[in-house]
Amino acid sequence: MTSLDTAKEPLVLDARQLRIAREAQADDGRLDRAAAELGLPSEDAALQAVCATLGLELVDLANYDVDLSLLHEFDVKLIHRYSIFPIGRQDGSIIVATKDPFDLHALDAVGASTGVGVTPVVAAPDELNKLIKSNLGVGAETIDGLMAQREDAGGIEVLDELEWDQSEDAAMAQEASVVRLVNEILSEAVEARTSDIHLECQAKGMKLRYRIDGVLQRQPLPPELNRFQAAILSRLKIMAKMNIAEKRVPQDGRIKLRVSGREVDIRVSMIPMLHGEGVVMRVLDKDKMNFSLKGIGMDEDIYNQFQKLITLPHGIILVTGPTGSGKTTTLYSALNEIKNEENKIITTEDPIEYQLDGINQIQVHHKVGLTFAASLRAILRHDPDVVLVGEIRDQETAENAIQASLTGHLVFSTLHTNDAAGAFMRLVDMGVEPFLVSSTVEGVMAQRLVRTLCRECCEAYEPSKDELPDDFPMDLMREQGAQIFRPVGCRACRNAGYSGRVGLYELLRANEEIRNLATERMSSTIIKKAAIKAGMQSLRHNGWKKVLEGRTSVDEVLRVSKED
Repeated sequence: MTSLDTAKEPLVLDARQLRIAREAQADDGRLDRAAAELGLPSEDAALQAVCATLGLELVDLANYDVDLSLLHEFDVKLIHRYSIFPIGRQDGSIIVATKDPFDLHALDAVGASTGVGVTPVVAAPDELNKLIKSNLGVGAETIDGLMAQREDAGGIEVLDELEWDQSEDAAMAQEASVVRLVNEILSEAVEARTSDIHLECQAKGMKLRYRIDGVLQRQPLPPELNRFQAAILSRLKIMAKMNIAEKRVPQDGRIKLRVSGREVDIRVSMIPMLHGEGVVMRVLDKDKMNFSLKGIGMDEDIYNQFQKLITLPHGIILVTGPTGSGKTTTLYSALNEIKNEENKIITTEDPIEYQLDGINQIQVHHKVGLTFAASLRAILRHDPDVVLVGEIRDQETAENAIQASLTGHLVFSTLHTNDAAGAFMRLVDMGVEPFLVSSTVEGVMAQRLVRTLCRECCEAYEPSKDELPDDFPMDLMREQGAQIFRPVGCRACRNAGYSGRVGLYELLRANEEIRNLATERMSSTIIKKAAIKAGMQSLRHNGWKKVLEGRTSVDEVLRVSKED
């Protein structure tokens, strides 16, 4: 049996301290709040002290060889009712892990159910919850109809008032077990730092995937979930204020939740597909966002140059990159950097992803004619100093943005181009006169997001020449004495090897040569060469810099950028 390693003998609690720990465990199932009152630094230390006092063993489930064959002969309902898990056998009895060392009733129930002796051990609550979810799936307790044990609906509160009709679909969607199941999926996604939840209806049943750090990761689901498919979709429609009866056309909606005390917005998109409606939910957790240019990983030299651009009195500043490359975060960070009581900032967005204090935001509404172009014309009558246009998609919006910059406004916007130099030709291709583009665009930031290596498990290695691309700066690596790291995977990063993301940036500042090239309709390749000659650092070069700093891996840079 693998016990949790301790640096020194744990404290043995007296009767008063033991009562404090028992009351805390009964109150919310954890000892983290009681740790300080017990004079201990953490929940782990409090758990060790309780186990030492009660003569119970504390095990590290992350390093324990769990015997999963026991699940075949174990009543799964007991696992969810009492938050326990059978992990092995010992001298004819079953070793059962629990997070509540005071719950003798759970052990009695297991003994009565199995007819054999029970050897209790204690595990950290988070590790036990991971073990249950990884083997029984997200929301498995709901499938067994065990909602009576937990009336808190998964720690989720829907902030909008919900409305539904008297149809059979609505009645199914409002059953306690379905409500709990949907809440479990949403709360698990928020806790896992998920940006998008993909719920897909396929021939073999439902598939759930979370996009974490830009990469989709499949989540285990119990097979019994498939019979709840219609009810789950109906529940999501009710929460997102969609038409619950409409299953033939795409629908969009929004859910406002409070999860573990944090307000979270979820954008919901449903599209009819072959085996049922597909659902993608974008999770917008403002409390987790850091809208500062330095906070998003911008290098000091690029930050200093970008800072000069965003404080110009007028002109156009563009941020380019594919969907999901962090363009909105960069723009919001820039606005946060320059907002004050002396300037007025107005944005027009589709959709508004985050509400920003001190900034006036307009939601585009195409059905009533409130497009980017129309809202931009209206914005200019509101005496703004700085304008943000969510995206330049057409000639009318592009021309209005240029007119705004010519009349003394600083305009921020986004474009979909592969690199910074391509922005000039993209605007010309939309039908804008080249001399207007060259005279108004002050700078273009191209960006990508790469996953950062998990600091707990990444390892240094010596790559062979064949493992590195031709443009990797080997000479610079030797000159700096730098090491290259690669991902390994551990419990801290869910075995992904990565935790979090950082931006790669390519900042092009327009100079006289670049403006002349744009006026002459020169290709983006020629403009890029002129920009690099003037000191621009390419996306790829910025990526290699972060590899040499030990922040990301070679594979990540290759995944998001191409050779210059």
